Amino acid sequence: MDIRLDDLSGSATRSLLRLHLEGMHANSPPGHVFALDDAGLKAPDVTVWSAWDGGEILGIGALRQIDGQSAEVKSMRTHPDHVRRGVGRALLEHIIAEARRRGLRRLSLETGSGPAFDAALTLYRRRGFVNGGPFASYTQSAFNQFLHLDLDCPEPQASTLPEAEPPPTWTPP
Repeated sequence: MDIRLDDLSGSATRSLLRLHLEGMHANSPPGHVFALDDAGLKAPDVTVWSAWDGGEILGIGALRQIDGQSAEVKSMRTHPDHVRRGVGRALLEHIIAEARRRGLRRLSLETGSGPAFDAALTLYRRRGFVNGGPFASYTQSAFNQFLHLDLDCPEPQASTLPEAEPPPTWTPP
């Protein structure tokens, strides 16, 4: 697996991003999708990587710098043909390593609830992310949830963030 910077110019990456956005809209209530589109992922505070096996895209992931000490994991998506092969884990490890290289102290993410989000939540929690409160400009709702990884802690981490109850499971109509 080759993980490399991605400028979103390739059709395979754009197609996977489109699939990601469609999935977020299909599995989230109206007004609760915070996934970045093509323009959002091209912002100067966002870095995007894609994972490849030869000429085949396996997945994408991004890091959005919030400030000098924290960043957000964005747009994590494994291609449906490659789930359960460690693609998400490899991309997440790559993003965490880059955050540490930048000297960041905390990684955060916002995600939804329900079956469509369970695999991602399992991945993040196994890696040491813990439930916490909203960050940046997010606000809490019955659908979204926030996870944080303290990069100052030795691994596995013990959270110093306030624990938040997971929201009730939301099921699309």
